[in-house]
Amino acid sequence: MEASFSSNKPYMLRAVYEWIIDNDATPYLLIDANQDSVCVPQQHIQNGQIVLNVEPSAIQNWFSDNDAISFSARFSGKAMNIFIPMTALLAIYAQENGLGMAFPPEEEIQSVISEVKNNDSKLQIIENRDDVTFESASSEITSDADSNNANSDVQKDQSEEQKSAEVVSIKTKKISHLKVIK
Repeated sequence: MEASFSSNKPYMLRAVYEWIIDNDATPYLLIDANQDSVCVPQQHIQNGQIVLNVEPSAIQNWFSDNDAISFSARFSGKAMNIFIPMTALLAIYAQENGLGMAFPPEEEIQSVISEVKNNDSKLQIIENRDDVTFESASSEITSDADSNNANSDVQKDQSEEQKSAEVVSIKTKKISHLKVIK
């Protein structure tokens, strides 16, 4: 029986937010301002996105749950209530060094999950990269035992899952390579 999981985005947001604050850095949120229900200052939107400083001293009434983020902030001296559905969150990062986490759009994640389910495959994240576009390619996975010419008994014990896999890339600003085991 397959378990149904909720999105990990709100949990990762809270963890990365705390991590940035604990390291005395300034957390910034990158938001897709074109999504429904997003309430942000329109004059600061560029290319359909907005970057918001969410450092505790810059905001008031911070609230984050599994569905949305809300807080109050001043823009050009004027107080405004901000509301961001979790689906509109594209990234959280430290202003000082850019370290943080980017989130692919939900439809891209669902597309890959559907593809994997249709192939009766298992999905594992094996690497994160910035320089690859969407592609799918077969690859051989070799172990240290293979490269050290260990005896053939060790090689026979390796499962078929370890010997061949398909690597799939999701096209986002931060590309995630996924190992699809058939």
